[in-house]
Amino acid sequence: MQVFLYARVSTADQTIGHQKDQAEARGYAIHRVIEDEAVSGVTTRFAERKGGARLLDLVREGDIVVVRWVDRLGRDYSDVTDTIRDLMRRGVIVRTVINNMTFDGATKDPMQQAVRDALIGFMAATAQAQAEATKEAQKAGIAHAKARGVPYKGRKPSYTRETFDAITAALGNGATISGIARDHDVARQTILRVRDDRVAAEAALQRWGM
Repeated sequence: MQVFLYARVSTADQTIGHQKDQAEARGYAIHRVIEDEAVSGVTTRFAERKGGARLLDLVREGDIVVVRWVDRLGRDYSDVTDTIRDLMRRGVIVRTVINNMTFDGATKDPMQQAVRDALIGFMAATAQAQAEATKEAQKAGIAHAKARGVPYKGRKPSYTRETFDAITAALGNGATISGIARDHDVARQTILRVRDDRVAAEAALQRWGM
């Protein structure tokens, strides 16, 4: 039996290291970490993500998959519920760090199955509603800024000017992504964003006066 931590990092999330620390603080002895970074949790189905596909290929009956919350397991209600049920059919237990929920397909009692499936549906629907509310708030913010004639600055960078300079210097010296993330406590996605488009990363700092 292996315990897998599946972690997807977006611009608003903690680093994968933090997610692992949280899972271990809950008492999980993590054997392997499967991660997806720079992958949209809204547009990309779980099985189509590199990490998601790898997790589905690796898990075996009796394994445990730990996630921060059910929204890590799909892009919307259908994807989340399909993923959890697929894992349960394989004999895999799904557990969440937040609220310490457990989804286990072993039970054969119809009433317990009904309660479990209803809970899965409720949590998946809640996760999708939160994601849609965030998108609508972003749209409203853009529209409000345009109406006032104020340039929309976009999301505030998750890195400071000092961090940006340190990342660019480390990249120029040939440091690895993992090494930079560890040395500066920065998400790998942030480093990849700076590496792949430094002009845009610099422009984001300037828009926010950083």
